[in-house]
Amino acid sequence: MIDEWVGHYHSQQDNPLSRLPAALKLGAALGIIIGTVLVPAGWTPWFAGVLLLLALAAVMSRVPLLFLAKRLALLSPLVLGVALVNALQPAYRGSWRIVAVRSLICLLTVILVSNTTPFSKILRILRATRVPALLVTVIFSCSPTNRSACAGRGPAAPSPAGDRRAGARWRR
Repeated sequence: MIDEWVGHYHSQQDNPLSRLPAALKLGAALGIIIGTVLVPAGWTPWFAGVLLLLALAAVMSRVPLLFLAKRLALLSPLVLGVALVNALQPAYRGSWRIVAVRSLICLLTVILVSNTTPFSKILRILRATRVPALLVTVIFSCSPTNRSACAGRGPAAPSPAGDRRAGARWRR
């Protein structure tokens, strides 16, 4: 049911953002995320500039705004959870808003990159940059292109014979 509401959007249209190299998009996204996390809370021009840049990227990518709004609504409990945990800390009570803005910027960045870059290209870049193979495998096994593995079906699921053997070794 959630797939019908949110779905996954990959533009088949030719747009400026989709034509950019995947490595450039991933590098820019990493720069935005690291910059957003590391800048001091008082640097509002940074946050405003990044939000403006992301809005421009969303328009250029031609990803429907309703899709972006639905995806952000689906992920907003994570943002609210992080902000709430921060608000409950006595030393950081006043900074929960900036934590929410930072989380929102990072989520929007990831959503835009993941919906304008084919997943196979993302995996190729991760392998080329020597991201640990186990991490790339986990990312692939839970990808939208390989949902059966995460659901306990498909190539990643152990066979019943393998379960018995593993259980026998466990009991020894």
